[in-house]
Amino acid sequence: MSLDDIKADIKALVAEKSCGPILIRLSWHDAGVYSTGKLTGGCPNAAMRFTDAGEGTFGANAGLPTVALDLLKPITDKYVAAGTISNADLWTLAANVAIESMGGPAIPTRFGRTDAASSAESVESQVGRLPDGDKGTDHLREIFHPKGFTDVDIVALSGAHTVGKCHADRSGFDGKWTEDHLTFSNSYFTEMLAKEYADETTAQGCPQKAHKATGTIML
Repeated sequence: MSLDDIKADIKALVAEKSCGPILIRLSWHDAGVYSTGKLTGGCPNAAMRFTDAGEGTFGANAGLPTVALDLLKPITDKYVAAGTISNADLWTLAANVAIESMGGPAIPTRFGRTDAASSAESVESQVGRLPDGDKGTDHLREIFHPKGFTDVDIVALSGAHTVGKCHADRSGFDGKWTEDHLTFSNSYFTEMLAKEYADETTAQGCPQKAHKATGTIML
């Protein structure tokens, strides 16, 4: 059971299930709770595996402990159960492999993350740690500056929305960000600048902007 074996299985999963975007989101939300501001701590430790409390119950993580982990389960059972890799390292590797598989750059993965033993190792709340989709630039700075991000970094990170889409049953927002939502490119930015969007409200009451001709959205 080598690293190449794990990467091959992840590539096969992404190709079969078109699940690259949610694997990226899984890794980002595992690590994204980190903060050094008024809130401290938080780390990529796969605490979302536990749904009795903690990060596995956060609204911002909706769909990750169920959909994402169900997709990864055969690989988890094969490699994590055997002690080859931790869940936290697998989630990071899966995101990096997904990015490359969708046309993005090859990102080296550093290993050594340890798994949470229970939900007690979660951070206390998503508030102040993970962003809300319906808030503006001040909110983004409040969330990301304590993580060490500059404004340029925040914009670059937002570009990851070039892949994936919003699901009404998870976030309340609905629609894909770009026309080719399974290709990793800079289309999030090019489409945002080229298109005219109209305000709309989803069935769940969330305000978003829509490009009617293509069905893409922006927040």
